[in-house]
Amino acid sequence: MNFHLREALLQMRGNFTATFSTLITMTLTLLMLGFVVLLTLNVDRTLSQLESQVEIAAFLTDDADSAELIRSVRDEPQVTEVKLVNKAQVLSEMSRDYPYAEEAAALAGNPFPDTLRLRVARVEDSRAVAEKVRQLPGVSDVEYGAGYVDQTVRTLSTVRGAGYALVGLLLIGTLFNILSAVRVAIYARRNEIGVMRLLGATRAFIRAPHLIEGVLLGLLAGLIASGLLAPSYLELSLRVQELVPVLPIITDMATISPVLVGLLLLGILVGLAGSLFATRRYLRELE
Repeated sequence: MNFHLREALLQMRGNFTATFSTLITMTLTLLMLGFVVLLTLNVDRTLSQLESQVEIAAFLTDDADSAELIRSVRDEPQVTEVKLVNKAQVLSEMSRDYPYAEEAAALAGNPFPDTLRLRVARVEDSRAVAEKVRQLPGVSDVEYGAGYVDQTVRTLSTVRGAGYALVGLLLIGTLFNILSAVRVAIYARRNEIGVMRLLGATRAFIRAPHLIEGVLLGLLAGLIASGLLAPSYLELSLRVQELVPVLPIITDMATISPVLVGLLLLGILVGLAGSLFATRRYLRELE
């Protein structure tokens, strides 16, 4: 093992440009991946908070069969909760926010209809459920904050998808960089490898230094990425909380720490996989 480790370190020093390029690419990839994962966790928390706040209100006509409507709505798989609020309760709620509403109702009568209030399992289902409920007999109108909910969901989903696409491209680029670095190392030592094969060295023995090199690069990239990600994310999250206090930004280390450990393990895995694939392929070319 000491021999293979020494050989790996010599290879990294001898191919410094390729090694440094691979290390930088892997570090940037893991750093970007960490930010995307944390961004996704924040998006999921925001969507969960949005789900707990978004409520679909179905306004009923005077002759509506509320019991039948409740049964019909509960049959929808996306609906998690249905509650009937009569017009007197609606007036009482409105009076708490608008004190003059009760005085106006005393003069002109209660203008508010009986209302079914629904909650859905996923905020993305709000539009579909609202359209289905709108078609039910006895429902005069449906409101769920379409402009706010739809735009928020669309924006959050776009941000998450773009982040994953970027990380995928960076991971592919990192793998190609590892392949190039290992290929250069093998080509530079082709005469030495030929002698080792003539002396009976196994393929595993020849590949070992290159695999160790990939693991070392992945480990180092993971450590650097984790060391940069934690303080920069915490600083950024504090600034976002100051600007937008209502957003449920993740700042607890109990949630952040698994992401940092995952980056470290992913770096090792990517380095090992890239080196393994490269050595297997390019050793065949030298045969």
